[in-house]
Amino acid sequence: MKIITGKQFTQEKRKLTAASLEQKDVDQAVLQIISQVREEGDQALFQLTEKFDQVKLNALKVTDEEFYDAKKKVSTDFLQALTKAKENITNYHKAQKEKSWFTSEAAGITLGQKITPLDHVGIYVPGGKAAYPSTVLMNVLPAKIAGVEQVAMTTPPQPDGTINPHVLVAAAEAGVDVVYKLGGAQAIAALTYGTETISPVAKITGPGNIFVARAKKWVYGDIDIDMIAGPSEICVVADGSAPPAYVAADLLSQAEHDELAKPICITTSEELAESIQKEIAEQTITLERKAIIEKSVQNHGVIIVVNNLLEAFDIVNEVAPEHLQLMIENPFEHISYVRHAGAIFLGNYSPEPLGDYFAGPNHTLPTSGTAQFSSPLGVYDFMKKSSIIQYSKAALLDAAEAIQTLANTEGLTAHANSIQVRKEDDKNA
Repeated sequence: MKIITGKQFTQEKRKLTAASLEQKDVDQAVLQIISQVREEGDQALFQLTEKFDQVKLNALKVTDEEFYDAKKKVSTDFLQALTKAKENITNYHKAQKEKSWFTSEAAGITLGQKITPLDHVGIYVPGGKAAYPSTVLMNVLPAKIAGVEQVAMTTPPQPDGTINPHVLVAAAEAGVDVVYKLGGAQAIAALTYGTETISPVAKITGPGNIFVARAKKWVYGDIDIDMIAGPSEICVVADGSAPPAYVAADLLSQAEHDELAKPICITTSEELAESIQKEIAEQTITLERKAIIEKSVQNHGVIIVVNNLLEAFDIVNEVAPEHLQLMIENPFEHISYVRHAGAIFLGNYSPEPLGDYFAGPNHTLPTSGTAQFSSPLGVYDFMKKSSIIQYSKAALLDAAEAIQTLANTEGLTAHANSIQVRKEDDKNA
């Protein structure tokens, strides 16, 4: 992992902040898949699953028997850990739930906001070779807390045509209403436009590969989506008090996601930078996903040595990382310097995996610099707002002249007339 100075960061900035995906060819393939699903429905889903997953399915929907069998295949330790994680995630997200409100500050005027949960949402959970029960909890629980009536989940089947039992158990624990054996862009298309088996939803959340991400991009507008996720990224700000082994381990925890993951460390200590560099090399040797980690670290990893923490936070806010760890003395006192980050982890004992699995805050976070304008997934993503306006006759007549002046200024005389007919009716009463 190379070491650079803060001044050299400008040269590296484009690589650290830009998305690293060639999308033209992917978009062409994705649009073809979306079109096929819209035209052929379930038939397209069976064909595309066989083509891309090498699985020939007889049915898309997971049965009650499959849910029952899944629970018998997972360990007691897993169930206990899942239950505790569910409790933490639920308690955190309950605090996010908004309520409708109304005000009557002036005579005859009531204003307010009505909060309504979405009717039907779709959750995409990556699968196939890997299993992500944590993704199930992080997406489904906020939806259920929001009051969503119907939560459908899609996840790619394993080679034998089944769904990973840990994912199914997590789905049952979280309260998913229906699970479909379906992945890729075809799953996004099916959830958006519906098929004979799958009902269309109002919103899709959940991570996926580039085909899933681009499919979400193309269906946005017909439905809502959470975000278009890029490669995972972590930024650790460390001073001389940070244990180099901890910093290295946390950087590697994100580097193992894929070759495009971006592990970044910003430190005020050149000595620490060199120790972290050594630790990364030593720890990588022992890790199962060594090949992926080495490519991530070599192509996208960097340790930046800066003069002080203010310079460090300037870089943090330019990168706007998905995960930010402050492994510095008195980290809480420095939160105000952070303007752009998906999730902020404070101290040496708050590593990123704590947030991924257990602490409670959502692990679906903005990537590729989008933390500059977006937020982690939450209960608020599964609710919508309606404005409430009620004026009495007297209140409307009092405001009538101002309304008509504005309407006429914009040349919208029918708007002005809407007020005028009420004024005339009052005169004739």
